[in-house]
Amino acid sequence: MTNPLLTGHGLPPFAEILPEHVEPAIEQLLQTVNAELTELEQNFKPTWTGLIEPADLLGEKLTWAWGIIGHLMGVKNSPELRTAYENSQPAVVQFFMRMGQSQALYQGLKDISAGTDWASMNKAQQRIIEAGIRDAKLSGVGLTGEKSERFNAIQLELAELGNLFSNNVLDATKDFNLDLTDPIDVAGLPPSLLAQAAQASRAGGSEATPESGPWRITLDYPSYVPFMEHSKQRHLREKVYKAFVGRAASGEKDNCGNIEQILILKREMAQILGFDSFAEMSLASKMAPNVAAVEDLLESLRKVSLPAATKERQELQAFAQSQDANFTELMPWDAAFWAERLREQKYDFNDEELRPYFPLEQVLSGLFGLADKLFGIEVTAADGQAPIWHPDVRYFQVKKDGEPIAFFYLDPYSRPGEKRGGAWMDDCVGRAKFTNIEGVRLPVAYLVCNQTPPVDDKPSLMSFGEVETLFHEFGHGLQHMLTTVDYAGCSGIRNVEWDAVELPSQFMENWCYHRSTLLSMGKHYETGEPLPDHYYDKLVAAKNFMSGSAMLRQIHFSWVDIALHHEYVAGAGRTANDLRLDIAKKTTVVLPIPEDRFLCSFGHIFAGGYSAGYYSYKWAEVLSADAFAAFEDAGLDDPQAVQATGRRFRDTVLALGGSEPPAVVFESFRGREPEPTALLRHSGLLAS
Repeated sequence: MTNPLLTGHGLPPFAEILPEHVEPAIEQLLQTVNAELTELEQNFKPTWTGLIEPADLLGEKLTWAWGIIGHLMGVKNSPELRTAYENSQPAVVQFFMRMGQSQALYQGLKDISAGTDWASMNKAQQRIIEAGIRDAKLSGVGLTGEKSERFNAIQLELAELGNLFSNNVLDATKDFNLDLTDPIDVAGLPPSLLAQAAQASRAGGSEATPESGPWRITLDYPSYVPFMEHSKQRHLREKVYKAFVGRAASGEKDNCGNIEQILILKREMAQILGFDSFAEMSLASKMAPNVAAVEDLLESLRKVSLPAATKERQELQAFAQSQDANFTELMPWDAAFWAERLREQKYDFNDEELRPYFPLEQVLSGLFGLADKLFGIEVTAADGQAPIWHPDVRYFQVKKDGEPIAFFYLDPYSRPGEKRGGAWMDDCVGRAKFTNIEGVRLPVAYLVCNQTPPVDDKPSLMSFGEVETLFHEFGHGLQHMLTTVDYAGCSGIRNVEWDAVELPSQFMENWCYHRSTLLSMGKHYETGEPLPDHYYDKLVAAKNFMSGSAMLRQIHFSWVDIALHHEYVAGAGRTANDLRLDIAKKTTVVLPIPEDRFLCSFGHIFAGGYSAGYYSYKWAEVLSADAFAAFEDAGLDDPQAVQATGRRFRDTVLALGGSEPPAVVFESFRGREPEPTALLRHSGLLAS
């Protein structure tokens, strides 16, 4: 049969790809690449064109096909696709293990680094080769016999467990519905959520209207978050909260055992390679030099944020009691509700008031205008010019000096039935140029969000948090798309240390509070009225509302992650959740409730790339805040200064990719090493 997954290059033909294509395509591709790897191992020359480029090209078709399948698992999940993915995954993992552990290729890399051509290579080429040698060691190239067999068996099992973990979270999220019929039960809910809840109810088979219901509340973020912020029914908030924090923690979808097994296997894998813990193994390829450096950063931020968070909670408790004479103790399901009420009182607005001013199309217009101003790029719609996987998916072209330099997909809306939660950027096609292939292959990015979808006749009206998320993912996309590096091994986000990769994304979030940027994208979807100035002033004033609590939350997650992967020993008398509760004593103001099994849905570290790396958000936020401070220093109201600084950011942080160490790239932009002052100032915590 003609199998679209065998194309091997270009844009994925999504409309043609079916689950039944997966297994035969992967089987055929693996036969080909295994034969090609054998040929390369026997006949390469220890030079750039004799080894590095052929090795890059060798896996291209398989990586292309497997990347598409993995993408569809995230955005168009189905039982049939899961089965095909699970059946194919072991053989794919085995091939990449074989390639990573190839003694011949490893020796070839070492020969190049020790050879006469080394001095004539540029820094990017040298960095790729050095990273290849390091990664081969981390892949187990030095292992033999039983150790090698066990190491490989662990990798296969971890791949399977990560996939199972992710599927359990998706299914557990999808399984919960709270169907409400009594108008009393939806008291306080904003019109946008009532319309969305009625639409969800209609999707379940009812004849619902926003005015009369029934209304369906789910655990998907666009439903869960506004419900927790606005529902006046405390018992319903409690029910929804407990369901959310208890996802995938019981029954057939219980991830508790998977967590323990994942941690056991990761520790064993690291020890086989000679590391004391998986955290040490993880940090071997990151900016942070060791676990102590990570803990020092987290502790320095904890000392500042814990007193602030404690004060914020006391204020929230007092406020709730002042508003409700019967209120006693602030519980976790109360925090978002009363915080929103306090914010309304302090700053005279709530998030729902802003939604009509942030229709997706207008936000995109403002975002693309900012990108042009800062980086000299033109982003235009290219819908209809690329195959898509869902009717809501958009396609865009990026031009510089009138010439196309990149493209990206945008999949903006929540689809809880088939799409995993959260937001992410991924590599569809990476920029590359090969010696024997004409032209430069232009990059294509996937930008995936889970924002509020259009409801009835209204467009997607975004919360301000959803606007920030879009800017965040676009920042990741910019680093992928604006790279000027032509080597496949370090263009865009490739070969960028994990704890630096959040720099561009978190940097872009700062512009959501920039007056001209915010006003350019804030226009009422019905009247075209610009966002009133007083809303901008209130947003800026409220920017650091509860910022101590927000920072402490991230520190808690980061510390739990690093401790689980460094000091925790599964099966030694306490569970991963026990360790989390111990850490919570110093990183939370109130301990988690017994039903809180957040770890069971913590996909970042158990089914994603953030194992022993969740601290990266804070590590990179020091860099991103200091990077934005360069624009503040130059003068945010000076268009020429902003443009000049933006071009410098483009030509360093966004252009250089993984061709140089992140510290060197940052210093090229900033002219000095990073300082944490800007992060504390932006968070309103500098005085602490």
